[in-house]
Amino acid sequence: MVAESDGPEDRKPQTDEARSAFTPPSGVEQPPLPEDDHPTSEFALPEGLSTEQPAEPEGSAFDLPGGTSAGAAGGRGPSHAYTPARGVPVIRLNKEAPWQDRMRTLLRMPSGERPVPERVQRHDDQGPAVPRVLDLTLRIGELLLAGGEGAEDVEAAMFAVSRAYGLDRCEPTVTFTLLSISHQPSLVDDPVTASRTVRRRGTDYTRLSAVYTLIDDITTEDTDVTLEEAYRRLAEIRRNRHPYPGWALTVSSGLLAGAASVLVGGGVVVFAAAALGAMLGDRLAWLCAGRGLPEFYQFVVAAMPPAAMGVALTLMGPHVSWEGRPSAVITGGLFALLPGRALVAGVQDGLTGYYITAAARLLEVMYFFIAIVVGVLLVLYLGVQLHAQLTPEAALHSDVRPVAQTLAAVTLSFAFAILLQQDRSTVLMVSLNGGVAWIVYAAMHDVGGISPVASTAVAAGLVGLFGQLFSRYQFASALPYITAAIGPLLPGSATYFGLLGFAQNEAARGLASLSQAVALALAIAVGVNLGGEIARLFLTVPGAAQASSRRAAKRTRGF
Repeated sequence: MVAESDGPEDRKPQTDEARSAFTPPSGVEQPPLPEDDHPTSEFALPEGLSTEQPAEPEGSAFDLPGGTSAGAAGGRGPSHAYTPARGVPVIRLNKEAPWQDRMRTLLRMPSGERPVPERVQRHDDQGPAVPRVLDLTLRIGELLLAGGEGAEDVEAAMFAVSRAYGLDRCEPTVTFTLLSISHQPSLVDDPVTASRTVRRRGTDYTRLSAVYTLIDDITTEDTDVTLEEAYRRLAEIRRNRHPYPGWALTVSSGLLAGAASVLVGGGVVVFAAAALGAMLGDRLAWLCAGRGLPEFYQFVVAAMPPAAMGVALTLMGPHVSWEGRPSAVITGGLFALLPGRALVAGVQDGLTGYYITAAARLLEVMYFFIAIVVGVLLVLYLGVQLHAQLTPEAALHSDVRPVAQTLAAVTLSFAFAILLQQDRSTVLMVSLNGGVAWIVYAAMHDVGGISPVASTAVAAGLVGLFGQLFSRYQFASALPYITAAIGPLLPGSATYFGLLGFAQNEAARGLASLSQAVALALAIAVGVNLGGEIARLFLTVPGAAQASSRRAAKRTRGF
């Protein structure tokens, strides 16, 4: 049948390709459908329902039309959702929630169910420059990924920037070294894809906070950030120097090792020896980095001076009258080298479904750990050949000193924050968070007699909870409030005892200690992630009404 129309161009037979899947607009006669072999389309309007609907300022694109009952579709149960005749309305998410939560909610939606983006930043009549927006998005994601941010948070940031500049149907993808983003203007246009590779990584949480501030301004309607302004601010962030000089980082490394030695029973002499060994290792690592050596060899070199200092104090023990535990010197030096930040990020990526990135991060952690093992074992083997009395019992039976150990935990977190190049406004908060974590661990393990793995997991969970709450109020990343606070919980003692067992040809004892160290590390990572999820669980989820039909994927028995 040929539909009648006023225009000559409309007088054409409607083939299957030309006919839309939706009902023709009002005024055009609807052709009857053959009853044989042609089921009714699920997008066709029920009989008696008008296509003219009043415009709605707010609402979901998938809601039933007003006044239509759930069983109006021919008695077949609930009617199917359809696109309204006047188009897909704009859905406004809760503006009071941080942009991280809003973008994370949209990322977890299927692409076909995401609402139309609201253009936050203004453009000229020609619209946004798609290649420049994609390039800006990739550069921002590169800084976040190079700074140690999790893959899900990097994707949320890239998604927020692209939507703020009006690009719909964008799909960011993040792996360990590669970022890409694809934008498809419409269903009939070719997609535009851009990618960027992360060549160099560095720890600078001040720069990370500045990038989060830029993203927050871009996603805020009250702040007008053009593409040129965003590029200018991003260039300033890259050019900014670190907030702390090199000598401050070296002193902080020694302070961290000395405070860690106090946590495991060391005194004043042990504190000074551990600090001196860690500072020597830090300087040697800087020297190797300047020569272009890979990080593996930098860790090997950095692990040797603290171990050598402990062996030297052990050999001097019979000739010098002093009370101390030389093994605590080696343990304190290990605290400054253990890659806790990369471990937490790797486990977090695995728990959130980014398995490729998680595998790469954990492989990097394994290489760093092997480097530490090689450096310490070389020195310990030399000490055993020199008949140094390296006995683990000397450090296992340490006295419980609540005040001294709590102050040491706060000092350790403070020094760790300086090493991470954190902003000065967050150093005090993260130091107190580390002190609280140690108090919880000591109360459960030393007083309550609970296993160290469970105590570590609970303390790390509180760190993740408090860190997530602090970051939400500051609209910033949670890493500056979490990473330094888990410093007192790192498994330095278990790592040292495992290495000592292998150096003394006691493989069973060494393997048991190293297994405990791995369990403690995983407890820290899982606890931090669980604490962050608990923080989101009890807080308002933006767009929950729109995403209530599909919150997350669920698999049963691995299928």
